[in-house]
Amino acid sequence: MSNAPTSLSRSRKRFMAAAASVALAGAIGIGAVAGGTAPVFAEAVRVEAPQAPGFADVVSQVSPAVVSVQVKAKIAPASDRGDSPFANPGDFDNLPDNHPLKRFFRQFGEDGSQNRGPRSNRGDRGQMKPRPVAQGSGFFISEDGYLVTNNHVVEDGSAYTVVTDDGKEYDAKLIGTDPRTDLAVLKVDADAKFTYVGFADDAKVRVGDWVVAVGNPFGLGGTVTAGIVSARGRDIGAGPYDDFLQIDAAVNRGNSGGPAFNLNGEVVGINTAIFSPSGGNVGIAFAIPASTAKQVVQDLMKSGSVQRGWLGVEIQPVTSDIAESLGLKSDKGALVASAQDTGPAKKAGIAAGDIITAVDGQDVASPKELSRLIAGITPGKSVDITVWRNGKAETIKVGLGEIPGGDKQASADQQAEPGEPTSLADLGLTVTPSEDGKGLVVTDVDPSSDAADRGIQAGDVITSVNAVEVKGAADVSAAIEQAAKAGRKAVLFQISREDTNRFVALPVGQG
Repeated sequence: MSNAPTSLSRSRKRFMAAAASVALAGAIGIGAVAGGTAPVFAEAVRVEAPQAPGFADVVSQVSPAVVSVQVKAKIAPASDRGDSPFANPGDFDNLPDNHPLKRFFRQFGEDGSQNRGPRSNRGDRGQMKPRPVAQGSGFFISEDGYLVTNNHVVEDGSAYTVVTDDGKEYDAKLIGTDPRTDLAVLKVDADAKFTYVGFADDAKVRVGDWVVAVGNPFGLGGTVTAGIVSARGRDIGAGPYDDFLQIDAAVNRGNSGGPAFNLNGEVVGINTAIFSPSGGNVGIAFAIPASTAKQVVQDLMKSGSVQRGWLGVEIQPVTSDIAESLGLKSDKGALVASAQDTGPAKKAGIAAGDIITAVDGQDVASPKELSRLIAGITPGKSVDITVWRNGKAETIKVGLGEIPGGDKQASADQQAEPGEPTSLADLGLTVTPSEDGKGLVVTDVDPSSDAADRGIQAGDVITSVNAVEVKGAADVSAAIEQAAKAGRKAVLFQISREDTNRFVALPVGQG
């Protein structure tokens, strides 16, 4: 009996404790809602990665200087060119009134618009409106509106419009073009100061350097791509002064004429071509180097054209065999295949067989480099040409001319007719004196010989061996014997084919 009050007391204590807990929980819940606080969760994962350099700062600075170039040309309507089968709709007047063609021309004009007679719009045909023919990219190089693009972008145009990064449109006029380097200069005359960019010193550009290409691919407007310089000095057969930078930044149609920048915002090249089996970007693009563009652009801005020095020689590479045959220690330089009759080189005494090794003390590594060096010199200026002749170096002063308008070729003026054949078994050749006595005509070539490997063909004329004119097989044998005594392993043959000359080195004593 005495335990009952004690049990009841314990039960009441438990009940009061539970009630207090519920009240406390309710108070906490109400406070949380009233105070606007949210439950606390664990933080999201965030990795502090090393920050790689980006291109945004460069792009923001140079983009206002890059423009879209829209080109239009006056193209006559098909009916004005006589291409339309309905060029003379009046010829249908003799058709019956209910004929379908006659009803058509009564209802529609020549352009298909209703309520016009067939000739109602002929009066304004002389005023042809320019039509879009091309679009590319370009960039300002001066505050007053001079801009650079590619020649192939503007070459068919009669009207030009440039669209800036902020969407403003300006009419432009063509200042000048240079097809040899595929460059052109336009000028915008407007009451505005344009953001412009400068050219870099591309001699400091290294393979692996970052480049940023900005342009107008597919007419989309300002587009930026990035990559690296993949190679230097590329010759893609586009012209006599090929010296392209190769980059792997994405370049597509419409990027032509646009700049490729370094990370300092300077133009290192002008995008001009891509290699693409499919027509789209495959990561191989070519840009005109800044050094080439800078000189050409200056000339175009000054006079609207480019004046280049002219030496007047046909040249070919110096191979190791050719160098050996002439006693040269290296295969650098440009071998003169012929000197044009009216050219400055021939007047100064440069002749076929000479190897040009330097211009004004600057070494010449290849024919391409010689072409670029001479082209960069003002016509009329005298230069010192260093040649390798008869086993020693000579310096000849030449007054450069200006490149003729047409393609002038040296004339060999030789008529090769076969005579009595003679075998040069050691060389794999069969020859006969030419009819005019100048040289030996090749009548047969052993297909397994070095001569065949080096491209000598039946019909070629051998005019000299080691710079000595030959008239018979004995002259060839004497030249070979003399080369062998001098310790040379090859002899140099001057070959004439279809009025052009070239040199071929053949090993001594090998067929």
